[in-house]
Amino acid sequence: MARDAQQKPKSRHVLPIRVYFEDTDAGGIVYYANYLKFAERARTEWLRDLGADHSGLMAGEGVMMTVKRCEAEFVAPARLDDALEVVTRIEELGGASMWLDQRVVRGAEELVRLRVRLACVNRVLKPAKLPARLRAALAPLAQISKGVG
Repeated sequence: MARDAQQKPKSRHVLPIRVYFEDTDAGGIVYYANYLKFAERARTEWLRDLGADHSGLMAGEGVMMTVKRCEAEFVAPARLDDALEVVTRIEELGGASMWLDQRVVRGAEELVRLRVRLACVNRVLKPAKLPARLRAALAPLAQISKGVG
């Protein structure tokens, strides 16, 4: 993993996002499906920060992470030029999957709550165990989220 052995794992990952014109609908607010794109970018960067980028997982381990389930609650709208953050943290770690909590926020205001289940699959889209190196990076984060450790 890319993380320095001295560095403590962070319980959450934060990705800044700026709302562009292309993200908005005719009413000038962020189109609901774009929050899913924001969350996908955040998950991708989170995995990259853990040393497990998508192309590396496929090339080195023969696996990829797919969305198995996604629940979204839209609390308040974002608008053109808003500076947002997508906050990602792991809720639960399984053998071949994980549950993530993702929040889109504008400052202290929560806009969207997402609960996402990622599944690890092989090249033929069959369930596969999480690679050991990814599990090693995720386990301490899951412990922090549960308030252990």
